[in-house]
Amino acid sequence: MGVTYKYFGAPDGATAARVPVSMRPEELGGDELGHGMFTKIKPETMAAMVLTGIEGIPLHRVPPLELVVLHPDYAVVKLPMTVVDPLRGIGEESVGAAAFIWSTVPDRAGPQDAFNVYQLLHEWQDFSDRLHMAGHQPYCLVWP
Repeated sequence: MGVTYKYFGAPDGATAARVPVSMRPEELGGDELGHGMFTKIKPETMAAMVLTGIEGIPLHRVPPLELVVLHPDYAVVKLPMTVVDPLRGIGEESVGAAAFIWSTVPDRAGPQDAFNVYQLLHEWQDFSDRLHMAGHQPYCLVWP
């Protein structure tokens, strides 16, 4: 049995902590990644992918996630804004370069193929824009 991740935006940690109770997109401003898409990509992998590929931060310097709530059935973590902010306003060349860089980083988890990384970064670019427009911060709901 694998773990599923659902990325969403919320104005603050208290709101994000209540998400598993409701799970309603309208309470989150409707800005979930992929409009309700669930993914198998870990939030720490996503953070590393953006920060390593776009910001040039070494893998061992990627900041940790912040635990918002830990429940026996789920957890909610907050991603640093530095994970989504760099994606706003960058062009195709930067996204392509980031995908290539991430596909060559040794000793890391996550998608290996540069094209898959490229597509994922584009989804995250859209997510970043929606978060910014809503004034929200990035969170991830994790459950088995």
